[in-house]
Amino acid sequence: MVEMKNVNVHYASGVDALVDVNLRINDGEFVFIVGESGAGKSTLMKLMMRELAPSSGRVFVNGYNLSKLKGNKIAKFRRSIGVVFQEFRLIQDYTVYENVAFVLRIADKSNRYIRQRVPYVLNLVELGQKARSKTHDLSGGEQQRVAIARALANDPGLLIVDEPTGNLDPRRSYELVGLLKEINLCGTTVVMITHEHNLVQDFGGRIINLEEGKITFDQTIGGITDEGE
Repeated sequence: MVEMKNVNVHYASGVDALVDVNLRINDGEFVFIVGESGAGKSTLMKLMMRELAPSSGRVFVNGYNLSKLKGNKIAKFRRSIGVVFQEFRLIQDYTVYENVAFVLRIADKSNRYIRQRVPYVLNLVELGQKARSKTHDLSGGEQQRVAIARALANDPGLLIVDEPTGNLDPRRSYELVGLLKEINLCGTTVVMITHEHNLVQDFGGRIINLEEGKITFDQTIGGITDEGE
């Protein structure tokens, strides 16, 4: 669950990145957060990751009060979420398997668990056959799927995905959102940040629109894919 109460973020530059944001995302939801560049999407994401603290207001994610988290508790919280960054942040000289296993080793998971978990998440994103491939040999779409697999490695309750379709053609974009929808159906809460309004409208669902740091739209709409087209 994600909840923000009267959240404001004011940067030293004088920019009000978020203004009086009140938001609740329940467990199991799939939410699109949309808005133009500078609308506040990245700031909202940083709050959910606890990379940034609000200037005022309170932020709760997965039972943690992020406004009060410090030190080791921040690291523990971050293991309860998965994040897929726009630039992937993969280790290019590692294999696909090694990239996913890396985050599990950081979390002190056993070798036995790693041997079981990594193939599972790679098969989930349809990359089981690429486990031994070097990351730099993959296409952009395949690297995106590795990033998703890595984010799912710790079985997070919340998956945050930042502009996942920015470097993909329309067909690959639809496939990727379809994959995220399948992951959501397995019980993971998914928050997808994007500027592609057409893609969002086609899929439908809960859409939150930001403009100049304010939520101007928060509704659930039907999409073309809901009609089987």
